[in-house]
Amino acid sequence: MQIIPAVDIKGGKCVRLYQGKFSQEKVYSPDPIQIALSWQEQGATIIHVVDLDAAAQGQLVNVDVVRGIVEKTSALIQYGGGVRSPEDIEMLTDMGVSRIVLGTLALTRDEFLRTAVGRYGERIVVGLDLRDGRLAIQGWQRELKRNVGDLLAFLSHMGLKRIVLTDVTRDGTLSGPNFKLLEDVLAEAAGIKVIASGGISCLRDIQLLKSLEPKGLEGIIVGKALYEGKLNLAEALEMVRG
Repeated sequence: MQIIPAVDIKGGKCVRLYQGKFSQEKVYSPDPIQIALSWQEQGATIIHVVDLDAAAQGQLVNVDVVRGIVEKTSALIQYGGGVRSPEDIEMLTDMGVSRIVLGTLALTRDEFLRTAVGRYGERIVVGLDLRDGRLAIQGWQRELKRNVGDLLAFLSHMGLKRIVLTDVTRDGTLSGPNFKLLEDVLAEAAGIKVIASGGISCLRDIQLLKSLEPKGLEGIIVGKALYEGKLNLAEALEMVRG
C-alpha cells in the first residue's frame, strides 16, 4: 500500500482546508515546491498535488508552482484541480505530470472521460469526493445527483483503472477515515484500484487501512496529519513496507 503525501496549493502557498471549506484554510508554507521536496526526502515516491484555486475557478491557476514541483522532484506527481478540457490534460502531461485526477469533468461528461481514458490510459484517475454519501463537484461547492454504485460500474466498464475516494466531511479533521464508506466502495469498485483520502490521523489508522489492501485499496493520501506533526512520513512508509 502506498502512502501519498498531499500538497494543496492556494494563492501560491501550501495550505490545508477543513472539510473542504475554502473559508477555513491554514497556511503551512509559502513554498509548496520546498514542501514537496521535503516529502520526497523523507521517502515519498508519489506526491498528490491539488490546485485549490483551479478546482474552485474551473481553470488551471497555479501552473508555475505545479511545474516547479514536477521539475524539481523525481517523485511521481498525481495532480488534481480545475482540469476542464482536453487542452488542460495535454498541457499537464506535456509538463510531466504522471497522473491526472478528473473530478467535475469526469462526472458530468461521460464521452469526454471515455476519450481521455482511451488516449491516456492509467494516467487518468477519477476523483470521487463524497459528502454524506453524495458526490461533490466544482471544488466541493456543488452536489451531483448520481448513484455511486452505478457510477463505479460505468467506470469499470469504461476501463478506468484507478479512483481517488475522498470523504469531504473527514478531510482536514484528523478524525479518522470513514471505513464504512471505503469498504462499501471497495465492494462495488469491480477491479478499480482505490486510493483513500480524508481523516487519516495516526499510524493506527494506517495499520487498519492496510488490512483493506487485499480488497483493492492501493494507497492513502495523507495531509493534515503530516503538517500538524501527528504522523511521521518515514515511519508510516516503514510500516506499510514492513
